[in-house]
Amino acid sequence: MDAIVALAGLLVGFVVGLTGMGGGALMTPILVLLFKIEPLAAVSSDIVASMIMKPIGGGIHFRRGSVNKELVKWLITGSIPSAFLGVVLLKTLGHGAALQAVVKTSLGVALLIVATGLVVRPLLVRSRKPGDSLAPLEVKKLPTLLIGVAGGLIVGLTSVGSGSLMIIMLLMLYPRFKLSELVGTDLVQAVPLVASAALGHVLFGDFKLALTASILVGAIPGVFLGAQLSSRAPDHVIRPALIVVLLASSAKLLGASNQLAALAVVGAGALMLAISLLVGAARRRASAEKALDSTLSSVERTPG
Repeated sequence: MDAIVALAGLLVGFVVGLTGMGGGALMTPILVLLFKIEPLAAVSSDIVASMIMKPIGGGIHFRRGSVNKELVKWLITGSIPSAFLGVVLLKTLGHGAALQAVVKTSLGVALLIVATGLVVRPLLVRSRKPGDSLAPLEVKKLPTLLIGVAGGLIVGLTSVGSGSLMIIMLLMLYPRFKLSELVGTDLVQAVPLVASAALGHVLFGDFKLALTASILVGAIPGVFLGAQLSSRAPDHVIRPALIVVLLASSAKLLGASNQLAALAVVGAGALMLAISLLVGAARRRASAEKALDSTLSSVERTPG
């Protein structure tokens, strides 16, 4: 049992429960970059830990009713077989050092995609109104199925995507999806997805029981606390922090120097600031237009 790995699991579990994202995207690079665990062992052990961790957060959201069951059905129909296929595909890509290099590069690319999605996410949610809910959501069956297939395949290969990447893809398909309900739906669909990938990694990967146990000691209470607070998740604080960690991790996994990694983080920060200003200006303009419409309506209703 490694106390430092357990502490890292506590932090990652809290982020997962709070936002629905960050499990493999944070834990796997932490294991590879900070604890020097071989990439395949990190992916295998983290995905098995996630299989136990995900139902805790998902169960809390399910009891609250913040889960779209129809959406979950179509996501897991695509993700369960493709996640297992991803692990099998991984074993066909090489052995020993060659396989570790493939896993490390795949993980770096996946993190880069996730970080990019988080940067542009404010643009995706700009049109969502505070009162939007699951009730009027019309499930687009084929696109949702394809999101499940793509997400499952990436999870099987890298352990990344069951939360972070799939939330971004769902936001692109359903831009008016209420964020707290999106987190709950994603956590529930991730349970069978991660179980399928975990089974594949136990059979064909490099699963380490002691490493998985250390992660779970911290992650289980972390994800429980995070899920309890998820309805009040400070997205404007968590999202930039996740982007910084993901970009830096991606750059290092892809072999970038410290200077290039820092430059990528600074560039992402500048882009986030520009997007924030753009979204803020659009919201102020919409508020002003709404206030003007309300004033005109009041004037029209005034007698005489």
